[in-house]
Amino acid sequence: MAGVCADELAVEPPVAARRLLGSILWSGPVGVRIVEVEAYGGDPAGPWPDPGSHSGRGRTKRNAVMFGPAGVLYVYLSYGMHTCVNVTSGPDGAASAVLIRSGEVVAGIDEARARRRTARTDTDLAKGPGNLGSALGISLSDYGTPLFDASSPIRLELGDAVAAKQIASGPRVGVSAAADLAWRFWLPSSPAVSTYRRSPRAPRAEAS
Repeated sequence: MAGVCADELAVEPPVAARRLLGSILWSGPVGVRIVEVEAYGGDPAGPWPDPGSHSGRGRTKRNAVMFGPAGVLYVYLSYGMHTCVNVTSGPDGAASAVLIRSGEVVAGIDEARARRRTARTDTDLAKGPGNLGSALGISLSDYGTPLFDASSPIRLELGDAVAAKQIASGPRVGVSAAADLAWRFWLPSSPAVSTYRRSPRAPRAEAS
């Protein structure tokens, strides 16, 4: 069963990203329903060249897990303090991953509140990638966790695929390269979706 679930993410980055919407990411007793994601490709030699991706210039120690099989946790620090949570996608050897940007806490809310004492409302507990990582209690030591292994402390439970008409898309947040690539996907019905912010280093958006 685990292999079948991982296989559903061994596809193009945008397809994997949309598939993750509505799924639940579990870390111990805390469960977060995923409502916003961003897809990222890889290096120029791969099938999805993406200069905005951590793997856009090739394999390093930091991004190595992105070149492996789908369904593995890729964790990194943003600005040296925010833990960002990603799920690898694509076939083994082709770098790609999906950043989990926002979610709704659906289980373990008291523990999530204890971790996110500055959150003004429950909706804010996992709103934004750094807050989501904090609410789940995920750290850099969780890098490389297989998310479809029943014995893993962090697990991914894929939900039913969300209908395309229920999904919105647009540019990714805060990236300076490939800033207009519409690889951010979200559920407009959720109040936990974060606010779009264009990177000030990104080129001026082209007029449509």
